[in-house]
Amino acid sequence: MPEAPKPNPQPADTELLRRHLEGDETAFATLVGRYRKELFNFLARFTGDAALAEDVFQETFLQVHLSAGAFDMDRRLKPWLFTIAANKARDALRTRSRRQAAPLDAQVSDDQRGSYADLVPAEIPSPEHFLANLETRQAVQNVVQEMPENLRIVLLLSYFHDISYQEIAEMLNVPLGTVKSRLHAAVRTFANRWKTVAERDRHD
Repeated sequence: MPEAPKPNPQPADTELLRRHLEGDETAFATLVGRYRKELFNFLARFTGDAALAEDVFQETFLQVHLSAGAFDMDRRLKPWLFTIAANKARDALRTRSRRQAAPLDAQVSDDQRGSYADLVPAEIPSPEHFLANLETRQAVQNVVQEMPENLRIVLLLSYFHDISYQEIAEMLNVPLGTVKSRLHAAVRTFANRWKTVAERDRHD
């Protein structure tokens, strides 16, 4: 029997960007759709505001459209995309006249790293436990949002979006060692604050 035809592989991010530059009207929409969930979730966690995250998401892809011709196609697109998003999110937070923290019920992306085991004490639950239900997701969001910005961003990029330490260093323009030390500090901070939350819940 003849072999069944193999499904066509999905085009790489850079291939979609190249097609966009060549005038393919569907390529950019495909790229936006590919990162719709993951990038929005990053922005929602980082800003703590779903409405602001949506605005920054739109601004991010507008900047990608405007700057596509300057992108080095030999590099991975995802770190560049997240660099633009993080910068625009920071700008939005700094220029917003007043904070409007909204409950965040957006689902998280499905591609987090699976374990904190290398950095987090054994009694701290895994990300899967944190994200098991809406109440827990909201508690995690509150803890993350209270962290200093420089720790919050490395925690989100590394553990929730699987961006390498070297790429984070390039995104933030800091040495690799600084990324690692900030990540350790971020995990310790998260773990300590989460234990406080868990203790409070047990006594309620």
